[in-house]
Parts: sequence; C-alpha cells; structure tokens
Amino acid sequence: MNKFLLSGLLALAICLCQGVMAQDTLKTYDLQELVVTGTGTLHLLKDAPVQTEVITSKQLKNFTGKSLQDILSFLGTSFDFNEDDMGSHITMNGLGNSYILILVDGKRMNGDVGGDNDLHLIDPHNIEKIEIVKGASSALYGSDAIAGVINIITRKHDDGLFLENSTRVGSYGDIRQHNGIGIRSGRWNSYTNFQSQHTDGWQNTSVEYTLPIEEPVTDSKNKTRNRFTNRQVAERLTYDAGKSGEYYAEGSIYGKRIYRPSGKYAHYDVNTYDLKYKNASASLGGKWKLGGRDYISFDADWNRHAYYYHYTDNTLVEDYEKSEGTRYYPYYPYLAGQEALQSDQQRTLISAKGVFTLPYGNRLSGGAEFRYDYLHAPNRVEGGTVDDWTAAVYVQDEFNPSKKFNVTAGLRMTVNHQFGFKATPKLSLMWSATNDIRFRATWSQGFKTPAPKELHYMYVKQMTGTYLYIGNKNLKAQSSNYFSASVEYSVSNLVITLNGYYNKLDNMITLVTIPTYDAPAEYVARFDPVKTRQYQNMDKAKTYGADFSLRWKIGDFLLNAGYSYLDTEADLYDSNHESVKRVTIDGMAHHKGSASLIWNHNFSPVYHMSAGVYGRISSKRYYQTDGNGKGYQIWRIATTHDITSSKRLLLSIQAGIDNIFNYVDRTPHGRHLGTTTPGRTFYAGVVIRFTNGRKTINKISSNINTKDDEN
Repeated sequence: MNKFLLSGLLALAICLCQGVMAQDTLKTYDLQELVVTGTGTLHLLKDAPVQTEVITSKQLKNFTGKSLQDILSFLGTSFDFNEDDMGSHITMNGLGNSYILILVDGKRMNGDVGGDNDLHLIDPHNIEKIEIVKGASSALYGSDAIAGVINIITRKHDDGLFLENSTRVGSYGDIRQHNGIGIRSGRWNSYTNFQSQHTDGWQNTSVEYTLPIEEPVTDSKNKTRNRFTNRQVAERLTYDAGKSGEYYAEGSIYGKRIYRPSGKYAHYDVNTYDLKYKNASASLGGKWKLGGRDYISFDADWNRHAYYYHYTDNTLVEDYEKSEGTRYYPYYPYLAGQEALQSDQQRTLISAKGVFTLPYGNRLSGGAEFRYDYLHAPNRVEGGTVDDWTAAVYVQDEFNPSKKFNVTAGLRMTVNHQFGFKATPKLSLMWSATNDIRFRATWSQGFKTPAPKELHYMYVKQMTGTYLYIGNKNLKAQSSNYFSASVEYSVSNLVITLNGYYNKLDNMITLVTIPTYDAPAEYVARFDPVKTRQYQNMDKAKTYGADFSLRWKIGDFLLNAGYSYLDTEADLYDSNHESVKRVTIDGMAHHKGSASLIWNHNFSPVYHMSAGVYGRISSKRYYQTDGNGKGYQIWRIATTHDITSSKRLLLSIQAGIDNIFNYVDRTPHGRHLGTTTPGRTFYAGVVIRFTNGRKTINKISSNINTKDDEN
C-alpha cells in the first residue's frame, strides 16, 4: 500500500509544481463564508467564535460525490464509515453515530435503524454546503451532540421558474437521479425535490466466518453491499412576509428496499425476506423579525421511520405474545409479498428561539424545546411499545468586549422523564491576535440519556451465526466534558488550522459481549444464540487527538490537505473474569488523512472545466470483537465540464474514476472491514438547469469562476 501512497503524493507534487509555474496572480481566499452552526447566529467563518469546518458549494460541485458518505469521507478528515444494510455506522473523532447530531437546515435528521442513520435520506445534489462543529461545543443542541454536529444546508430557490435534472450512472448498476422544480409567484415560493438511488451491489469475497463452525465457509452468497433502490419526494412551501418575517411548511416521503440474496448457504437457509423502509416527515415554522438582527423563530417537526421485512418466500415466523402472564411462541405464516413491521419510530419536536442584540457588545440567544420519542416494535420490545420525552431550555450570550476578543457562554437545562434534571454549561473564547492569526478555545459539558432502543430493544442477526443483541433497562445517563484549543493562520491564498481536543465521557454506552447464560432465559431458549451482546455503561471513557488542515490557492489550482490523530480508551467490566479491563473504543483509527488538488479554468465565457484528484487514507481500525479493520487508502479523479449557452440554461457533464488504484478489502464476511469499496469504478453524469428568474444561471449555480471565487 505504501507504493500507492508514494505514487499519489508524487502525482500531487507534479500537479502542484505545474500550478506554481502556471500562476499569474494570486486570488484571495479570505474566509468570507457565512456560518451558523457553532452559535446558532450568523458569522463570517473567520469571525466564528466556535471552531467550524465548512465544505462549500464549490467543493461539492467539483467533487461530484454520489452520496453524503462519499463527501464526508473525502472532504473531511475526522470521519469513518462502515456502511451496511442497517445504516452508515459513522464515527467522528472516535465516537459513533449515536453521539453525532446530524441536522438538515438546523433540524434533526430522522431515520435511525439499529442505532445508525440512513444517510441516503440526504440528496447530495441538493446540498448547498455542510458545516461541522466538533465536540459538545454548543449548548444549543443538547442530546446526541457529544461528538459534534453536522449541519446539512440545502439549496434554496426563490426566483421565478427553476427546473433542474441530474442523472448519474456508474459501475455495478449505480444510478443516481435528481429532479427539482422551483416556482415563485408573488410572496409564495414552492420547491419540489425528487431523488432516486440504485445499485446492483457487489461481492468482494465468498469467504465467511459463521459461528459456531470454526473453519471459514468458502461458498457464501452474502454480498459486501446488497442491491437496493430508494426514492424520495420532498416539498417546501414558503411565504415571504417582507420585513415582518418568513414562514414555511415542508414534508417528505421516502421509501427504500434492500434486496438480499436467498437460497442455500453453507450450513443453513436464511434470507426469505428483503428489508423495506418507509419514512415520512412534516414540519412548519417561521421567523418573526423584530428589526435589525433580532428575531423570534418557532418550529414544529414530526418524523416517522418504519422498518419492515418484505417476504420473498413462504415463511413460518416465531412470534410472541402474553396470555395471563405466560409468554408463548406461536408460529405465523407469511406468504411471498407480505410485510411484517419490525419497528416504527416517531419523533415530535417543538422548539422556539429568540435572538436579541443588547448594549455593550452582547448578543443574547435563548430558547426552549420539547421532544417526544415513540417506538412501536411488536416483536422486538416487551409490551410492543415504549416512549420517552425530554424538555430543555437554554440561554447563550455572545460578548465582544473588543473587535479582537469574543466570549460566548451558554447554559442548557434538560429534564428527562426517566433520568431527571441536568444542567450543562459551555464557554468559548476567540482572540484575533493579528489580522492573520486567530486563537479559539472551548470547554463544554454534554448530557445524553439512553435511547429507547438501548433500553428496551431486542434484535437477532443471522448473517454469521445467530447473534443476539439486547437492551438494558439498568443503563445510566451519559455525561461528558469536552476541551479544545485551536489556532488558525490565514494570509491571502493560504489557510492553516491546528486543533487539539480532549473529550471525557462518564457512563458511555456501548455494546458488550456477555455470556449467553446472562441473557434473559426466554431469549436464549427462543434463539439459541452463539454470541450475545448487550448495551452497557463503561466506567470511564475518553477520546483525544489533534486535527490539522491546510488550504492553499495557487493560480487555477487549489490544494487541500488534512490529517487527524486520534486515541481512545475506556474502562469496561469483564464479567468473565470479574475485573475491569482497559479497551479502545470500537471503530478507532489512530491516523486518518485526506488530500485533494483541484484545477479550475475558464476556457471561454461559455465553457468552464474543473478537474481534481482526491485521496483519503486511514490506518487500522480497532474493535473489541470480530477482528480489526484494515488500513487503506483510496484515490479518485473527478472532472466537470460546464457549458452556459445562455444566461438561463446550463449544461454540465461530469465524469470520473473512483478508487483509481483498485484497492479491495477482501476480509471474510463476519469480520470488520476497513472499507467496502468494490475496487476501481467509473461514473458519468449530466446536469441540465434552467431559470427564467432575475438571477442568471451563473449566479444560481456558481459555475463560472470569478476573482472572488474560492474554487
């Protein structure tokens, strides 16, 4: 693998030298991007009190990623993914999906399956930019934000008629389709978004470890990535009330089916059903402007995620019920084409927020939230249904005693109906030592109650023998202390950032392998598992590390480079030996890196081209069971060709190669993978965009470089 790294670095060096030789004048990169996630209020990126990373619209356009996972993997440094049928298994700075809050336009994303979000709910073509705040560095968001916040800002269309079509095809039957229709009439604006994604899937190995058999199976039909198809329709309707404010209503419907191989496996028959998901969401809210930068906003959101088995063959399924206090297990027949609900998760969130400008350089934010979670899982939760509610109020003050110094302090007070009251403070400092150098520091506390699934859920996995996963009603709430310090240096065409952090967690919840005889006897008798895993609290856990990033503009070239060092440790009680042992947190990799070199050039007023080389590198990922994930590096080439024959019409052609060095991780099924890539793949796409509004297609799409562009 070292030869691949050397060849990739050599390619970057050659291109960089060409860029230095070709440059005529330096264009300015001055951190003028507007961000909102760190404080909930608008700031220029260079003035943001809380350290914030931004993946800009220009980066997204040049990269032409097929999914949010691809985008974060190559354009961010701190992320790891291990995608399978149950979700994306994202980790950030050593902590998993349940500690990462994913927002879409500032609202929580829904779609949890087995503790992981389905990132295919996000249409990558409809993303304007992505803001990333690491650590529990904001009192604004509360639960789920212990590792950090990823805020997906979607594109808005509010001018005349806007029509858009994007079609992308690639290897292994990969098809990505996007359509958008925007209509503006008076003060009313409507935008309808459709997306569809499909892949035929692939198999990197036919070898599988299936317990309790010790020798590996060599004729497994399990795929590394199963065939799937999903579709989503979303609508957003807004009313512009002028100086008094803006109001909106929006909703979406999403469906996904995962087609799983069926038939004779090495030693048992499985997969007489596919997996099917049905999501829906509805929201309404608005902003009441009070003059200047002051406003009051309100939002009400409802989300549903339902997960089904879709049977492809006649099947007898063991179910359970209660009769006069005695549990019995009748068999229910399911015919091909029938569906059985596995879980129905619903969440209602009501929130209000106010932002007010006060004398002496103060800006005050305050708000309140109420969240209600409902889980209906007839065969996975005792009693079939559980619920949970949490209420919170928060206040934050941004104080600027001088133009060079900012103090942002906040306090969040949370009450949960099962785990009581908790107050979590936050303090962030920023000092602009010179026009080129800025220092930032943050201390904050986090609080996270166990999710209903962690408390009550039961799940059986039959891919590599029968694994039993069970909840734990005795779990404690988790808390954290997060510290970070960073320095940023920026001059005209160069930005360098170095950030160090330390995150200490008490009662961190993780899956632990336990002796099967410690599991509930009724589950053991019913499933006869070869391995049992249960959610438990760790005594102590911590993550610490450093992130480095460099952004250098040289003529028509832009060089991005990032490196992330991470270490983790936790104290876990070992019931087999009745002692506490020191372990790493699952999914941890000590070293990760990303690099890209992008070239943008206007050949004429109507033709623009960009070409980029992108790489991501990871060292070995550590796990407590089922082996470690191999280290890897993957490089890709992406090109776009924009043709604007008029101010109203754009044609963009995209083409590229993913994994140009054809790296494939052939670790047997049942063991952890470093990456699930199928090897070298090719893609091509076309985008057609039309508008008859006052804004030209160039302004809407940011397709042609100007002297202010950041590439």
